[in-house]
Parts: sequence; structure tokens; C-alpha cells
Amino acid sequence: MEDGKQFSEENVKNTMNIILNAGDARDFISKALDDVANFNYDNAKENIKKANEKLVKAHRLQTKKIQEEAEGKPIEYSVLFTHAQDTLMTINTEYNLANHLIKIFEKRDCQCKGDQNEKK
Repeated sequence: MEDGKQFSEENVKNTMNIILNAGDARDFISKALDDVANFNYDNAKENIKKANEKLVKAHRLQTKKIQEEAEGKPIEYSVLFTHAQDTLMTINTEYNLANHLIKIFEKRDCQCKGDQNEKK
């Protein structure tokens, strides 16, 4: 940075881990939605669970950084950290929607199976 201060190596590492864990979560969310498209709700639930685990890791890293600032530790502004937060919140929204869609489609498909059995 211009004033000689730099975002520490540890901060860069933690920030990158937010981005990487969030990105891994996005991959699991995508797989879960593919599973829903193939009527494989058990796999979808397993993938959404894995996505949640990655999001929790990313969120803990973000929270640690925010808590440090709340405790009065001087924090340097970082475009990278801002990007990490944006990425995490976007993928968290995708997670919430995918999780809800799994429930909706599974319920609908169970009802459709019930309707088909009644017609027999």
C-alpha cells in the first residue's frame, strides 16, 4: 500500500480461504441441483450438506476478521476481503435457494408418486 502498510500474509491467506471455501460450496450446490434434476434427492441432500460445511468454514473466517475490527484492532481496507465477502454472501444466497428447491421438488415428486399410485 502507499503508506507502507500491507495486508499481512495471514490476512491474505484467510481471505483467500474464504473465497476458496465459498467456491467449493458453489460447486457442491451445483451438484445438488443436478441431482434434483435427476430425481436423486439423497445425493442432493448430501451435496447441500457439504456445501453448508464449506460455507460455515468461510463464514467463521469472515467473522473472525470482523470481530477483530469490533475489538478495536486496526484493519486495513482490502479489495480482496471485500471480494471475499461479496462472494460468500452471494453463494450463501444460492445455498438458501438450492436448499429450499430440494425440499420443494422432493415434496412435489412424492405427491406426484402418490397421485399415480391412487390412479392404479
